[in-house]
Amino acid sequence: MAGQSENHSSKYRNQLPSPSSNKKEANLFGILKNSIGKELSSITMPVEFNEPLSFLQRISEYMEYSYLLKIASQCDDPLQRLQYLSAFAVSALASNWERLCKPFNPLLGETFELCREDLGFRLVCEQVSHHPPVSAYHAESEDFQFYGNIHPRLKFWGKSLEIKPEGTLTVHLLKHKEIYSWTNVHCCVHNIIIGKLWFEQYGMMEIQCLTTGLSAQLNFKPAGWFGRDLHNIEGFITDKQKKKLRFIYGKWTDYLKVCSMEDYEEYMKTNPDSLNKHKHNTSMSDGGFTDESNNDTPTKKFSNKLNVLTRSFTGGGRSTSPEPPVSPHDPPVDDNGDIPKGDNSTSLDIPNSTILWQVQQRPEDSLKYYNFTSFAMALNELQDWMKALPKTDSRLRPDIRMLEQGDTEGAAAEKNRLEEKQRDARKQRKKKKEIWKPMWFYQSKVPHIKNEIWLFNNKYWSRDFSECPDIF
Repeated sequence: MAGQSENHSSKYRNQLPSPSSNKKEANLFGILKNSIGKELSSITMPVEFNEPLSFLQRISEYMEYSYLLKIASQCDDPLQRLQYLSAFAVSALASNWERLCKPFNPLLGETFELCREDLGFRLVCEQVSHHPPVSAYHAESEDFQFYGNIHPRLKFWGKSLEIKPEGTLTVHLLKHKEIYSWTNVHCCVHNIIIGKLWFEQYGMMEIQCLTTGLSAQLNFKPAGWFGRDLHNIEGFITDKQKKKLRFIYGKWTDYLKVCSMEDYEEYMKTNPDSLNKHKHNTSMSDGGFTDESNNDTPTKKFSNKLNVLTRSFTGGGRSTSPEPPVSPHDPPVDDNGDIPKGDNSTSLDIPNSTILWQVQQRPEDSLKYYNFTSFAMALNELQDWMKALPKTDSRLRPDIRMLEQGDTEGAAAEKNRLEEKQRDARKQRKKKKEIWKPMWFYQSKVPHIKNEIWLFNNKYWSRDFSECPDIF
């Protein structure tokens, strides 16, 4: 496969050149306090809050469990194929667990290439827009194509930071000529002001097979009272007539299982306590989560309080000891701002279930290295067996490279230089009335997505990088 030597046998690294620094010279709440309720994509964050990866490299982490797509392609039963597609969609989020540092915002025109012969795929990402920020990616193998655009939106609620990774993800199983699509769920980082930072993902994920009409509706549950549903997923696979065919459950941090409806119903009959909890917890409104497009959102319930507290934080009010605003997604916490520990978790274990996916153990020293997985640990690695990369590749960014090597001050200086260079280039294009044109993606329509998206033009692998812009 292009991008690696034919006889590649070297192992990938399992640690970074330097441990992450515990020194936080900037206060996150101090930076964000004037942005309560606002969208944060345009705010520049100090490098102390970054991890040494670009957001394009974070996108490539979707591929850590790409073997699930290969298994799906080998299944003759369309129901089994959707089960493994669902497992892939969930597994793509597992690397987020305890990853509380922010990836670097990609520069306009930045790219990232990942070729993994051992896993049988190759991938290209490109930052195709800066305002709004849009990242496009395309992965391919002999079994599948996986592509999409990600437009991350961040919003600060005072005690928590909400992340909405907008954009449709699509898998094309080539052998079966089937197309699957879904959108990712929302994320939230809690305890911005006090307590231990912790991360949850919540919302409904629907993986649809546009060819067969089968779909999987997965409920990523909010933590709920006392964290009883933290990380839990439950849902069903249904046919065109919405008949339930399979029950899927697990934790996005750990595993995903599937069982027949007969086994699910028998388990619920013989475990009435689980049935009551399950019925109570499967309502999306139970954990305080409601889609913001609904007129009765918790956001609107808290809007008056939010406005008063915002004035207090920014000096516009007279409150002497304001409480932090309440996010629609903040669960009850103890005096330290943490979720109370207890025996109230509601993990299911249904007999005759099949494990579709299980998370791989992280490296022994992962905690020292930004909580990276083994897959993430290798993403910024440069090895001799790699062919020449374009000068826009994320591995060549000096600020990311310096942070990886433990030079925080150098990384901050380079980050500022690159952002200034990007602003100057934008001014020059505006002055000359030039329109930015991505190198490897173009805008077009696909049948299953309403708006135009960025699609791969298949020119990257010819490896003519002579026209790549100087962005670093």
